[in-house]
Amino acid sequence: MTTSPTRPGWTPQQIAARIAADIPDGSYVNLGIGRPTEVANALPADREILLHSENGILGMGPAPAAGDEDWDLINAGKQPVTLLTGGSYFHHTDSFMIMRGGHLDVSVLGAFEVAVNGDLANWSTGNMSRLPGVGGAMDLAVGAKSVYVSMTHNSPTGVSKLVETCSYPLTATNVVDRVYTELGVFSVDGAEFTVLDLAPGVTFEHVRSVTDAPLCS
Repeated sequence: MTTSPTRPGWTPQQIAARIAADIPDGSYVNLGIGRPTEVANALPADREILLHSENGILGMGPAPAAGDEDWDLINAGKQPVTLLTGGSYFHHTDSFMIMRGGHLDVSVLGAFEVAVNGDLANWSTGNMSRLPGVGGAMDLAVGAKSVYVSMTHNSPTGVSKLVETCSYPLTATNVVDRVYTELGVFSVDGAEFTVLDLAPGVTFEHVRSVTDAPLCS
């Protein structure tokens, strides 16, 4: 199925704000590489949410203002970040112990595909022009209590990323709880995706027309 030439719905920043609104106060959260990192700039000021980065940071703040970057202080995606008061650095091994030990409440990851049973594919499409690397994604996917995915609803060629069965190599099985796209918010319920919210101006019929997986409202 294909999308229309113009993509209705939320901007990436609005998606980040929608995700941030769903993260409970007091959570320990890892934001994956790419668009999930935008959530750091959208966290509600009235909530204490501690951000973890797999390269060994806890207490990461929003992106620095232009000109204030410290290139010794970067996240796992090599983007400059800030550190909140009380934040800390630690060894890479300790960082992975946090991930694998079940100490993260939420991981927000990008994806190439998410299946109705919660399978996640986010590290390789088989395109060898860009060398694939799963990195810490598998640890984040299986180690966090909840996994949220932030991605476009369809690929640049219009192929649905919400699918019945993933065709790309899996990162982890049965792990995704919610998917956030420019069209809406979807829970993963095993046999279908359930629409929790739709972006302004987006109809259920439109979403269904561009989704290659069972969908219910």
